[in-house]
Parts: sequence; structure tokens; C-alpha cells
Amino acid sequence: MVDRRQFIKGVGVASTVGIAGLSGCMGNNSGTGDQTTTGESTPQPYSDGTLDFSMSPSEPQDLMMKQYKPVKQYLSDEVQKTELTYAKDYAAVVQALGSGTGDVAETGPFAAALGVSEDKAEIGLQRFAYGGWTYTSVITTKKDSDINSLEDLKGKKVALADRLSASGSLYPLYMLKQAGLSIGDLPTGGDANADFDAQYAGGHGAAWSALENDQVAAAGTGQFITVTGDDRTLADGYEYVESYDGIPRAPIVLSPELSGNEKEAVVDAFANAPEDMYLGADGKADTDDDLWFSDVRPADVATYQPVINVAEELGISLGDL
Repeated sequence: MVDRRQFIKGVGVASTVGIAGLSGCMGNNSGTGDQTTTGESTPQPYSDGTLDFSMSPSEPQDLMMKQYKPVKQYLSDEVQKTELTYAKDYAAVVQALGSGTGDVAETGPFAAALGVSEDKAEIGLQRFAYGGWTYTSVITTKKDSDINSLEDLKGKKVALADRLSASGSLYPLYMLKQAGLSIGDLPTGGDANADFDAQYAGGHGAAWSALENDQVAAAGTGQFITVTGDDRTLADGYEYVESYDGIPRAPIVLSPELSGNEKEAVVDAFANAPEDMYLGADGKADTDDDLWFSDVRPADVATYQPVINVAEELGISLGDL
């Protein structure tokens, strides 16, 4: 298998975990789900007989458990008995995949790129939502604040989602730096040398709540957490200070510890999922517990090269995160 770090540095080409390439490029990966040894008992699929699905903390735990309940049931029926885990942060998702305690996960683009660069994750699918395969990072404030530009955030408190969130950390920091503000050692270190006080909230919802409760002057998040209603408009009383469009929507990633057949089964299941898998625990469309995405397609690291480029422009070493 090609060294993924070469791809991250722009030298080589990373392997693909998409549907078209699974059978050919996964045969040499470790895992036990499709292997038997003469004279020995057949190993349990997915190591312990359970498909462990990790969720990144992009929204509150109770809501995400409802959103992903049909995913759990569908994967249990089509692939293997499945259990959901709400991770404490994005790094925990990457570590779980790398150690084999997690088998498949939904996570953000930046965390996925990190996982690939550290040989702890493989990208299988990209998600589709709100009419596109890309999305937007925003820095938001309240309309009645004295914040009219990013420069006005100097000396202010800014809530961010998670250090490994693309739209809730990487891109807000990039926008702030482009505006001439020092980001100090963020996101890999502290904000002692930054022109603002960065407060990592632990998720997009928590960062948005910090702004709602006037604990910060602004919040850097994915746009999805700031909008309401069927028309997906910005919540009343708020305004965007800056935004960045065109971020590739978040992937579904797999543990490199899985066998080729195990990975193929998961990717194929998602690719052929029925509409009701996306409808949440109540099984009804257009309700609060619908999944935020409505389709998937095969993807690999090349899809997320724009995220890697921004990280490089900030001087971020993915291996140090």
C-alpha cells in the first residue's frame, strides 16, 4: 500500500477505499473478518463480533444517537451487529480507528486527513447534503455586538468547535490569519501569542451555545449549526463576520485494521442504503432527528486535498496534532 504521508506532502498518491477499488487494493490489510486458517476456528468478524461505529461530537449526544439509530439498525441487518459510540472529541475517533477499537466512523475532513496521514484511518465515502458535496465554515457574532469585521475580534473571546474540526477550527483560524490576526500556536498549541482568546468548546453545538449565552464575542463553526427552518437561514439576531465556502463535506472513514472484505461490506452497505436510513429515530422526513446528509459517494484522500492545503498554509504539521 502506498505511504499516505507521501500524499499528504504532495509527493505520492494515496490508496482509495472507494467502492470501485476496494477488492483490488485492500487485500493485504490486516483484519480477521474474512480469514480462516486450516485447523483453527473461524475468527469473529470485526474482531469482537460487533461493528463499532463512532460519532464525532458535532452535535449534542442525545440528538446524534437519535439521528444514527436507523444507521445502527441498517448496518446490523446488512453487515454485522452494530453499536454506536459518541466520542469525546475528534482525536478520540481517530485513535479508536487506529487501535481497532473503532471500525467505522463519521468525522470531519480535517480529522480524516489527520487519520490518513498517521495510518489510523482510511477514507471510504464522502457525504452529500443541502444540494452539494461541499459546505461552509463561518465566524458568527450577534447583530447587537460591536464586531463588524474580523479585525474587531482582537482581544475578544472566540469559541471554536474542536481542534480537529475543519469548519470549526482549521478554516476559522485561516480566516482570522488572512485578516491579519495572529493565531499564535493554534490549533496545535495554545493561544498565548494569539490576538484573541480561543475557547475550544468540544463541538459545534457547544461553540454555538457559548455565543448564544454571551460567553464569547464570536463563534467559528460549520454553517450548518447556525441555520434554522426549512429554508436553512441564519438564526435571528446573528450575523456572519466572515465565511469560507467549498470545503469538501465530511467523510465516512474506516479502520485500517479491518480486512478488505469487512471494509467492502461497510462501504457497499452505505452506498446502497435505503432512504429511511437517513430519517432518524422517528422514521419521518423533515423532522429534527433526520441525518444532516442524504447521500454518499466513493472518495479518497484526493477529495480532501483542499483541507490539507489550508493546513499547510497555516504551517500545521498534521503529525503534531
